Amino acid sequence: MTSRQVTIIAYVILFITPAFFTTNIIFGRQLLSVEPFTLAFIRWGLTSAILLLFCKRDWPEMIRVFKTNKSLSFFVGFLAFWICGGMVYFALHYTSATNGILIYTTPPILILAIEAFWRGRAISIREIIGITIAMIGAGIIIANGKLDNLLALQFNTGDLIFVLAAISWAIYSVLLKSDKYASLSTLPLLTLLSICGTIVLAPFAAYEIAYISDIPNTQSEWALISGVILLSSIGAFLSFQYGIKMLDASIAGIFMYLLAPWGLFFAWLFLGETLESFHINGTIFILSGIIVATLPLKLFRRKSA
Repeated sequence: MTSRQVTIIAYVILFITPAFFTTNIIFGRQLLSVEPFTLAFIRWGLTSAILLLFCKRDWPEMIRVFKTNKSLSFFVGFLAFWICGGMVYFALHYTSATNGILIYTTPPILILAIEAFWRGRAISIREIIGITIAMIGAGIIIANGKLDNLLALQFNTGDLIFVLAAISWAIYSVLLKSDKYASLSTLPLLTLLSICGTIVLAPFAAYEIAYISDIPNTQSEWALISGVILLSSIGAFLSFQYGIKMLDASIAGIFMYLLAPWGLFFAWLFLGETLESFHINGTIFILSGIIVATLPLKLFRRKSA
């Protein structure tokens, strides 16, 4: 296979990678019969077991890193797998997949804001403008396009939880850059943190199973759960990492702008959700803000050169 063919394949894979990520919300919406923390626990418990097989040689370093960073690892697991896992599935009981997907596209600009506030990172005028534009878009969606809702602070519970999840994911992304995790490559680090997340989820899943509902017991539920594990977790992660390896992290990041269009298409195709005018307006603002704030201009300079 020529280098050109490899590059083309990498671009194709990156094009469908956002589709893998958005399937989590689509599957979550279809799995409302399964309690949220039970679903998150099953998802990441089985995913962790599978990922462990692929990073066996990293086990000693994973154990060392965990022993020296227990509190941080469990906190990161709480952010990424309790809030962005169980709470997201809980939110889908109260809001549409369309709303959730659109709000969930905001972490790239939230990361800029958090790094500026937390680590004192210099933030440019372009980034400030982009953040502002994207936040206006998120506000349009949360308020369902009605100024009265915004002024009266009348918001959907599920939408607000998605806002919390977006913030948590942004904090999680910033914490991943900690020097304490520098010795682990991406796969063993994800495996370590997903194990911590599974442990954090365990007591909540146990409560749901004991007092609310049994574990999933139908073929359709387990088929959808398999999709969450294979597509939303392993498939999304491996395809994104392949794109970074074959091309460049900045190029791979640009393709994540496709989260919104892929998600909206799937919500319409599989869930029959309607695209409202405020969804379109909010999407335009969010994507415009993200592009203004995060699009690496050096790519254009490199191309011109």
